Amino acid sequence: MKKNQVTITDIAKELNVSPSTVSRALHDSPFISEERKREILDFAKKMNYRPNQLALSLLNKRTKILGVIVPEITSYYFSTAINGIQDKVGDFGYKLMISQSNESFEEEIRLMEAMSLVRVDGFLISPSSNTVDFDHIKTIKESGFPLIIFDRDCHGLDVDKVVVDDYSGAFDAVNYLVKTGCKRIAHITGSSNLSTTKHRRQGYLDALLENGLNIQDELIIFGEDSTSETGVDGMKSLFNLEKLPDAVFCYNDAIAIGAMSVIRERDILIPDQISLVGFDDEPYSTYFKPSLTSVWQPVYDLGVLSAKILLDQLNSDIDQNEYRHEILKPELVIRNSSKQL
Repeated sequence: MKKNQVTITDIAKELNVSPSTVSRALHDSPFISEERKREILDFAKKMNYRPNQLALSLLNKRTKILGVIVPEITSYYFSTAINGIQDKVGDFGYKLMISQSNESFEEEIRLMEAMSLVRVDGFLISPSSNTVDFDHIKTIKESGFPLIIFDRDCHGLDVDKVVVDDYSGAFDAVNYLVKTGCKRIAHITGSSNLSTTKHRRQGYLDALLENGLNIQDELIIFGEDSTSETGVDGMKSLFNLEKLPDAVFCYNDAIAIGAMSVIRERDILIPDQISLVGFDDEPYSTYFKPSLTSVWQPVYDLGVLSAKILLDQLNSDIDQNEYRHEILKPELVIRNSSKQL
């Protein structure tokens, strides 16, 4: 049988005092003698009394819980961002309620509604790849919940945002490939709905134009998602062309790894015949043969800064009229899958 949790009323009955007297002692009220206070506290400790956090949160109008919604929890990228968030908010006594949308727009809406019902103090959200309508986010914000969008932008939505400069990361990667002598550079994209996909594709295009290279539509392979399977299918499509690319810039490392497996199956040398560059700089990138050149993102800092801005909102009594749009800079990490300058 489950043992019931000890309450203030239980303590009051045992000590033959009123519940209000017990409550005053537990909250260190000056309106109770030190002797009586010590007696009540000692007995409460003996009975393993634990305060009702839900009742306290209703009293204080704060739950000290923040809702975090990400597309997936298990990936290195989002788990690292969550670590940054947790390290920052933990110092201020906050806990996280973490859920994943699994790239589902409908699930994202359900999660936000559920978290609002348990009255989280605020939200940190990285939208799903299928989120193209932001009415649910506007509703939550208009209901008075502080809210931060991180990693993936929601164009036209007036909220605080923290993202990485995907455009400059892609531009630098492709510019580097050109400087190493590559002229026919392909690109395998991620999901077309994502702001990150659009920004990285634009960086790729502008780097080609900046270096006087023509944009060839046949070299741009549009992926449906960001998995290794997309890299496999995309690379197979490129092998069907009459002339192979001499480099492939991939939306992320997972796609690059899929592409690498196809290249190696065809006995094509990397980087001698085809250079390969990913994006994210996942920890496993350095262990592949050859090790993967990739664009490193300051993901932990992304989480920390997102959390800091949300804490600033929570501690401010001023109505928000201006919104922060913080953009963190990535960095190209050169390894053996691309030619050296």
